[in-house]
Amino acid sequence: MSFIPYGRQSIDKEDIEAVAEVLRSDYLTTGPKVAEFEQAICSYTGAKYAVAVANGTAALHLASLALLKEGERVLTTPNSFVATSNGILYAGGEPVFCDIAEDGNIDLDLCEEMIKKDRTIKALYAVHFSGNPVSQLRLKHLKETYGIKILEDCAHSIGARDEGVRAASCYASDCSILSFHPVKHLTTGEGGAVTTNSKEIYDRVMKLRTHGIVRDGFTEDSMAYDEKGNHNPWYYEMQDLGYNYRITDIQCALGLSQFRKLDGFIMRRHDIAKKYDREFSEAIVRPLYGFDIRSSYHLYVARTDFDITGMSRAEFFMKMREKNIGLQLHYIPINRQPYYRSLGYGDEHTPVMDSYYSECFSLPMYPALSDVEQDYVIDSVKEVLGG
Repeated sequence: MSFIPYGRQSIDKEDIEAVAEVLRSDYLTTGPKVAEFEQAICSYTGAKYAVAVANGTAALHLASLALLKEGERVLTTPNSFVATSNGILYAGGEPVFCDIAEDGNIDLDLCEEMIKKDRTIKALYAVHFSGNPVSQLRLKHLKETYGIKILEDCAHSIGARDEGVRAASCYASDCSILSFHPVKHLTTGEGGAVTTNSKEIYDRVMKLRTHGIVRDGFTEDSMAYDEKGNHNPWYYEMQDLGYNYRITDIQCALGLSQFRKLDGFIMRRHDIAKKYDREFSEAIVRPLYGFDIRSSYHLYVARTDFDITGMSRAEFFMKMREKNIGLQLHYIPINRQPYYRSLGYGDEHTPVMDSYYSECFSLPMYPALSDVEQDYVIDSVKEVLGG
């Protein structure tokens, strides 16, 4: 059996031709495909504005700069890639880690308790972990009741729905971010986006994406005009300390082609999840949550008590690797990372996260995973774990 990774891209001839078409065009970057891709994001998610950027981390950085003020305390989850809370630090904020619920998402009931006790908390970064959407009604309640700012990290969840609301629509939040890394639902190679319904946030992110430079809306003492009042056509202004976080037309052409297949990708992910659920219904392995039509299943996370199996998780991963199956772990608690410990984190009371981390692993989940390959993964897991 060829190597089976936990996730990978699905690229076909249409994707290749879409990229080749741009390579034959006049624009490789900052051209028409970027705006077209941004419009596709808006049309799919329902958000009013979208800004496509170099990657998901860049999206978190720019969204955080647009949303947060220096020193603001921000609730977030320890169960994510480090980029989520790093975005808070980039903007001079202070992450406050909240425990997770049994489904892997941040515990919104506990968030509310923490906000009530500490009104210095000004924002919440909610991750839709594994593609499982965070409750839109609960987020809306927190935003309206306590006036906190909310960012939804939808890097895992494009295509997911809760209460009929699509992920990254910003129905209950100030802004959302997306990622288009190869293991995600659709890919641009690398890439990300910020979505929002706020013109103010949109304008700020657009400006920061390209060095803080604008080509209109000049300052009063600008040098945009000559002594006769003629506009200087070369003129631009750097009004903020921005970044070079642009995405290319090459990437956006790939993303546009991938969008046409996105719903099919998600349907295939659903089929894979249902099969894992069925096959492990009486096994020592159990899913993080039972099949949920709302989830877009970026990941299929399973749990087992390794004390019962008689082997360590490291041994399990190595034995599966010997069978050419690449498992992954999502995630090491962010607050336990050495850098975060150096900032004083690491002693938070997060019993659900700690229990989850001791048992979790991610099985292969991607549209191109064949039935034969999935059967092999299932049989291998049962064989190695003995049940």
